Amino acid sequence: MLTNPSFGLLFWQLTIFVILLIILRAFAWKPILASLREREESIEGALRQADQAKLEMQALKAGNEKLIAEARQERDRMLKEASEMSNQLIETAKQKATDEGARMIMQAREAIQNEKMAALAEVKNTAAQLSIDIAERILRRELSDSGAQKQLVTDYLQEVKLN
Repeated sequence: MLTNPSFGLLFWQLTIFVILLIILRAFAWKPILASLREREESIEGALRQADQAKLEMQALKAGNEKLIAEARQERDRMLKEASEMSNQLIETAKQKATDEGARMIMQAREAIQNEKMAALAEVKNTAAQLSIDIAERILRRELSDSGAQKQLVTDYLQEVKLN
């Protein structure tokens, strides 16, 4: 019987199937399609949000890379400035040391020259004092005798007349 169905069986099966389709369409088909549509829209929205998030992440990554590059440039600039300032300070210190050394050498030369002049003046004064002392002793010895005094005056007068 199942292999050879009768017309009545087919009619009732077809009728039940159509009624079932109408009931399913009225009560189940629309909600199922609506939930599938909602699911599809939510998936599309999630994909759009994922794409938007991906674009934002790329923009943030590019911004971060730009900030990192700027920070590196700033660091390099600061290091260069620090190096230049260091070199300038070293050069300034060298120049000050050279100038101070030259000034100290000049002061030492002046001090040596002053000491030399003072020593020469002292030698001259000592020599003059010794000469005066010697002359005084000689004159005392020679002038102690009146004949020697007359002879000395005569000698001086002859020297003056010769000059």
